[in-house]
Amino acid sequence: MNEALDPLSALPIRDDLRGRSPYGAPMIDVPITLNVNENTHPMPQEVIDAITAEIATVARTLNRYPDREFTALREELADYLGHGLKPENIWAANGSNEVLQQLFQVFGGPGRSVMSFVPTYSMYPLLADGTNTRFIAGKRAPDFSLDATSAVTQIQKHRPNIVVLCSPNNPTGTGLGLDVIEAVYEAMQEHEGVTIVDEAYAEFAQDTSAHALTLLPNRPRLVVSRTMSKAFAFAGARLGYFAADPAIADAVRLVRLPYHLSSVTQAVAIAALRHREGLLANVQDIRTQRDRIVKTLKEYGLHPAVSDSNFIFFSGLRDEKEAWQWLLNDGILVRDNGIAGHLRVTAGTASETTAFLESLKKYLEHSGELPASC
Repeated sequence: MNEALDPLSALPIRDDLRGRSPYGAPMIDVPITLNVNENTHPMPQEVIDAITAEIATVARTLNRYPDREFTALREELADYLGHGLKPENIWAANGSNEVLQQLFQVFGGPGRSVMSFVPTYSMYPLLADGTNTRFIAGKRAPDFSLDATSAVTQIQKHRPNIVVLCSPNNPTGTGLGLDVIEAVYEAMQEHEGVTIVDEAYAEFAQDTSAHALTLLPNRPRLVVSRTMSKAFAFAGARLGYFAADPAIADAVRLVRLPYHLSSVTQAVAIAALRHREGLLANVQDIRTQRDRIVKTLKEYGLHPAVSDSNFIFFSGLRDEKEAWQWLLNDGILVRDNGIAGHLRVTAGTASETTAFLESLKKYLEHSGELPASC
């Protein structure tokens, strides 16, 4: 390839990275951004004030390194999660992507593999590439579901060192039953593998009691990954974390960079956790808008998947790229995940939801796809 067209071709990068593409969710300046599953509700003023005060305090000590063990933050996260978890069960990093990267560094690497079931979060294979871990694309059913029998059969065939279960799954929004997670964990124990359950959207689930934290006791190779980016409206702060047996956190310490969580990040996250009631107050409204979108899409003759998250994955479009462009021209950015006939939209505020639904209805009228009853 011409080096002018591909500057990387002139660099001595690893052979297995040649031809790869970086994570590329579009970042387009439009009035309504509903493509990366952010919490679009504004930050409560009381939380802004608390964060501002914490930053002013920590600024006096920025000449010193932060607490390498982020002790106070782990205490706050353990308190938030409950379930008898202690600070030693908790680990945190700059977003759940870094959490997963550290886990892949420890339990993956050359000669090892990680399996997940596609379509799923697009960062998993990229994290595998970055840690020189072979990625195995497991299969889902045609409706994108995953049952215990299928998952176990595939694990027994490929014997991965790590399996990642995304629940609720991104991009489909569907959650996994605890029976699937239990079955996967037991199958992984046959060859001493590690099971990671990525619960980035757990707070939005239809049944918030059916999460993998309840499975942690007596499962030393189970890791439950969470984030503050979604329900906490904290995407810009970059704080992800996991709960697991203390030995897992000890293992991650072997690869973490020194002082990887800045003093500012720690202070801001602690302030947010101490004001979590105000931050999480919008979760129910987001669920309401999510369910409103699902109901309305069905009325439009489209096929939304059951969602346990703050987004909706839907099909039934003749030309999803044309629909995506129509919405963008209307100032609304949604996500094209590259799956034919499907788009994904984040459940935003009531006004954002209305704008999306009205624009989509106009598109369906224009394309002749809107049912006569609408």
